Amino acid sequence: MTITQDHDTPAVPRFSIVVPAYGVEAYLRDCLDSVLGQSFTDFEIIAVNDASPDACGDIMAEYAAKDPRVVDVQLARNVGLGRARNEGMARARGTYLIFLDSDDTMLPGSLYAISHRLADTDDPELLVFDYSRTHWDGRITPNAKRSVLTESPRGVFALADDPDLLGLLQVAWNKAYRRDFVESWGFTFPKGFYEDTPWTYPVLVAARTIAVLDRVCVHYRQRRQGSILHSTSRKHFDVFDQYELVFAFLADHPGLEQWRGTLFERMTNHLRVIENSPGRLPEEARAEFRDRRLAAEDRHRPEGYQEPQDNRPAMRRSVDRLPGPLFSVARSGYRGLRKVRLAPKRLKKRLRSRVVAGYYRAQRLLPVEQDTAVFAAYWNADYSCNPAAVHRKVLELAPDIRTVWVLERGARNTPPPGTTVVRPGTWGFWRAMARAKYFVNNVNFPTAVVKRPGQVHLQTHHGTPLKRMGVDQADYPLAHGQLDMRGLMRRVDRWDYSLSANSFSTAAWERAYPAEYTSLDYGYPRNDVLVNATDEDRRRIREALGVAEDAKVVLYAPTHRDYHARPQPMLDLERFAQRLGEDFTVLTRSHYFHPGAGPGAASGFGIVDVSEYPSVEELFLAADCLLTDYSSSMFDYALLDRPIVLLANDWELYRATRGTYFDIHDEPPGPVAATEEDLLDVFLTGRWRDDTSAKARLEFRRRFCEFDDGRAAERVVRRVFLDQDGVPPVALPADRPGRRGRSGQD
Repeated sequence: MTITQDHDTPAVPRFSIVVPAYGVEAYLRDCLDSVLGQSFTDFEIIAVNDASPDACGDIMAEYAAKDPRVVDVQLARNVGLGRARNEGMARARGTYLIFLDSDDTMLPGSLYAISHRLADTDDPELLVFDYSRTHWDGRITPNAKRSVLTESPRGVFALADDPDLLGLLQVAWNKAYRRDFVESWGFTFPKGFYEDTPWTYPVLVAARTIAVLDRVCVHYRQRRQGSILHSTSRKHFDVFDQYELVFAFLADHPGLEQWRGTLFERMTNHLRVIENSPGRLPEEARAEFRDRRLAAEDRHRPEGYQEPQDNRPAMRRSVDRLPGPLFSVARSGYRGLRKVRLAPKRLKKRLRSRVVAGYYRAQRLLPVEQDTAVFAAYWNADYSCNPAAVHRKVLELAPDIRTVWVLERGARNTPPPGTTVVRPGTWGFWRAMARAKYFVNNVNFPTAVVKRPGQVHLQTHHGTPLKRMGVDQADYPLAHGQLDMRGLMRRVDRWDYSLSANSFSTAAWERAYPAEYTSLDYGYPRNDVLVNATDEDRRRIREALGVAEDAKVVLYAPTHRDYHARPQPMLDLERFAQRLGEDFTVLTRSHYFHPGAGPGAASGFGIVDVSEYPSVEELFLAADCLLTDYSSSMFDYALLDRPIVLLANDWELYRATRGTYFDIHDEPPGPVAATEEDLLDVFLTGRWRDDTSAKARLEFRRRFCEFDDGRAAERVVRRVFLDQDGVPPVALPADRPGRRGRSGQD
């Protein structure tokens, strides 16, 4: 275990906030920022990296280096949430302990409100505060039992004055604990699932002074995949050991025996919830769990205890009383009846749609073709990007695989000879969707596509995201427009693999597309050509473009604006090119959403429209400098270690309407200009390629060019298509060290 605390910190902060983390790099920054941004500042964060396999450790170390209030604890091996919290408690110096899960956030003003309430109630041993649940689709739902807090005594009280507190969610993170109270009782978290149970109940019954704060202080993130407690596993049997600890605590403290009946009821309800929750227990373990539940109830039932009245439907009560071997079958039948009763009527479809759907269903009855792969890119508009690079490598390394490309008519590029081309929505398209084993796309195949067992979907994406993507667009109506978030998630649920070029993207995809898939931290196949290119490639491309070898070439590639109803110029390109002078040639390429929106080929003033040029990667190789705004092209172009300049003349509006994952002014790849005059000054004074620009580019490359070493396509093909375990590890050149030195292995 290593601990980082290089700064002077107060001897006894008011709060020690323990934040354990494992596998949450997508959310950890939000969590830490929500605490560090509090108006109340007398606290320390003890950030515990529970040997997380992702970037959690790096993020914690980064925050500890920047802020003296962050204590960075790096565990050598994974110990689980409970023991990670214990490691944090052992380092705590604050008067009060607060636990915050690393995918949750603290609302602004919460620490001030908690501190103020503690002061008003003479520093009780325990303060309970409220929370709300935040959902992947942007919804926020209140604590269902918030009335317990609103109706609690207003001053300091003991649990006997408000026993309903025992009915709140069994979590550690909705309370502030006076540290001397915790230490005097020796409270610690156990190992295993449901570790909050033998912590929460003993703490509540032991506290002599309790206060409540009827204020939402924490946003409890509801992961779309569900928490680990909703995964199918025999680890749910841990709950029996946790309740044994609860009742052992009562046995060791006879003065608390009055709570046995209430805690028995809590145990009984909890065990039955686990038993009856779909997907938690393996089917073969249900009868065993039920038998252990009944045994635990017999063992801990207080003498003379009367069962509360059972208000469940008669059929449900009958099912629950069946012997173990029949219970699972009867329970499934009962649920099936309910689903039939609640199922909506099917809508009538048009005749052709029904015929096509019938054909597709019939094709799905035939065997999956193990040697067939379907590719598409940019909503079937082109043969390009990562799917095209993977396709070419499949032809090289797996030539026995028959490849099919989905392509609209009139595409700029076409696949190599020998590739079957199908048009979207045709019979050939639906046959390919039904029969192929492999599917590769940088967007999504239609929602109507049904993923069959044995089929494999690879999502390659089409850039490192600066702008908000997927469900992260929920708060930006102009960005997602009429996007059906639930339909999007149905498409995302088909993914088996998600390709990433850097740790930043891996975390962003996890946030934006919450589903069960494997991240392939391999780099982007489309960028292999940038890493492997030679000077001769550059000369050849410039010659094809008609650009002089000694010209200073600026590639202008702006992105799309969601707030524009139609494309609008963000730069007076002719004026810009004229002011640069004859030494410069400006290549301009419109966004793929706006074909033909450029100023016209060879339009004069040193401007060449390259919007229809077949390869953007070749344009990168031809250019001496990339001029863009918020386009993901900057992340790819940075691989070349050539100057990048950003024109951010509508940054505040863009960020307000689209949302971004970071402020480009804080982590720029080079100079950022706010006006056209400033932009001209960047070029005319030479700032576009000075030492300051080079230093910014170095840090940018370090973070965002993490996995691209020229062998990304090979790694993808060997892992996905050839099912090889030992894919080539990422091997970056000495001048481009990765942030974490990822090996390329999963």
